[in-house]
Amino acid sequence: MTATVLYKGEFRCVCTHLQSGTIIETDAPTDNRGKGSRFSPTDTLCVALATCIVTTMALKATDMGIVLNGTQLEVTKHMIADPRRIGKIEIAISLPAVGGMQEKDRTVLERAGNNCPVAKSLHPDLDVQVAYHWNTA
Repeated sequence: MTATVLYKGEFRCVCTHLQSGTIIETDAPTDNRGKGSRFSPTDTLCVALATCIVTTMALKATDMGIVLNGTQLEVTKHMIADPRRIGKIEIAISLPAVGGMQEKDRTVLERAGNNCPVAKSLHPDLDVQVAYHWNTA
């Protein structure tokens, strides 16, 4: 077992990661009768994609002798109706300047990010737009 989830009422859940004991709480968003006081379940899906992209890139970068510390990601979720679901996820990734990095290195890392396990687990109808911004200064 990976985790446990306890529904607390009022659209709030407490999720516990069994290996580490880390807790994540979720709440329904304000546009769907929630308080919006925590990540919503759909927010966590979008954040899972972003963190999977950067983690997969960092794993590949480590193998290449490249450090991606300081990388920042901005995540935007777009909901659609009928049925209510995530229609589009936009992720902007700002990567730090890395001395000696070549264009081919950036291509390898972007390919790794685009093929992370979460990305490969999403429905193909979901519009995912990832923009890589490499600081070359």
